[in-house]
Amino acid sequence: MENQSKRILFSGYAKLPTGITASEIYKVIGVVISVDEDTALIMEADCTLATAVARNHVSSILIGKSINNPDQLVRIVDKTYQGSAKKAIITAIRIIYDKYRSYKEGLAPSAID
Repeated sequence: MENQSKRILFSGYAKLPTGITASEIYKVIGVVISVDEDTALIMEADCTLATAVARNHVSSILIGKSINNPDQLVRIVDKTYQGSAKKAIITAIRIIYDKYRSYKEGLAPSAID
């Protein structure tokens, strides 16, 4: 079994557009990813979209990609996800990247001194 202690969980939330099923249930979308600390690869991904197809799609396009390249993640979502929650998903990914960057900066040797 893979070493789970090397995985760090990050989440990002963004307001969903009104009038779509997910917004009637949740109001915001949550995107959650598990990142391998050594490689920065996204190992698992999930989100709070209303249908399994949409959740599975978002997971499948994020898993295996590097969190260090948020522009690539945004491009992939923009190209392959044509649902109404697209902007909210992209916003949540950008929030996750900001949290990841802050986390990594906090691990820098100068922050430990």
